Amino acid sequence: VGRLRIRIISLLIKKILKKKLNESRRWWYWKFYSFSQADLTEALLSLGIGAGDVVLVHVAYNEFTGFTGRPSDVLKSLRSAVAESGTLLMPSMPFTSTAVDYVRSGQMFDVRRTASCMGLVTELFRRCPGTIRSLHPTHPVLANGPRAKEMVRDHPLAHTPCGKHSPFAKLAEIDDGKIALLGTGISVLTFYHYLEELLEGMLPPSPFTKESFNIAFRGYDGEMVNVTTRLFDAALSRRRDLGILERELKRNGGWRERKLGRRVPLAVLEAQVVRDTVRAMAERGT
Repeated sequence: VGRLRIRIISLLIKKILKKKLNESRRWWYWKFYSFSQADLTEALLSLGIGAGDVVLVHVAYNEFTGFTGRPSDVLKSLRSAVAESGTLLMPSMPFTSTAVDYVRSGQMFDVRRTASCMGLVTELFRRCPGTIRSLHPTHPVLANGPRAKEMVRDHPLAHTPCGKHSPFAKLAEIDDGKIALLGTGISVLTFYHYLEELLEGMLPPSPFTKESFNIAFRGYDGEMVNVTTRLFDAALSRRRDLGILERELKRNGGWRERKLGRRVPLAVLEAQVVRDTVRAMAERGT
């Protein structure tokens, strides 16, 4: 009993010390490495995002140590950068595991009500006035801006979650299509899944399941919608190393980056440059 008590006390002390350490670290960053909403907007502009752009955004807000604003201020910065003529996109997958696991769990996706599991900022974006969500049960995309409907309207026609007809494919078809990685790295690049379908014949193993899934879910008016799609092979997905792509983009000038505060990474990529780079790598067998 005495040893158990000592162990419990030891664990409590470690928990308290860890909490105090994290609080001290946050205070240090806010004191000496803070950055504001205006700083974030300026950084986005400096990385090439501008008025009228269509930007697919990935945000890891928990990495925004030193940010003096709120999660909603990230959305304000993005809107300021693209102006009212620009369109913002964000992934809003309803799961954190794999698409296959999610579909086989039998959960019913509701495009109007199912929350985004892609982080706090994406859920705030989902609830913003004017935001629409594409009709897809595993990889729905949020869109807000003049080109929102154009970007999401054909998603139910896609034969893989991010392939032809999806917002990811359309992003590569427009000259002002960009991808922003805020507080996160290339490993979250959902756009890459579109390239996997585009270049599937050039890839040694197919990244998709052989099985097609017929998935029923609730649409904009609560009606039942059906989509038939192949999903991503989970085993192959775990072996994917996009660090190779990042290094290639840095070599060819397709990777623009900077940091805010002490360690918050930001990167902006041109969708067409990413597409062309991956195609060239596939042709070389790399």
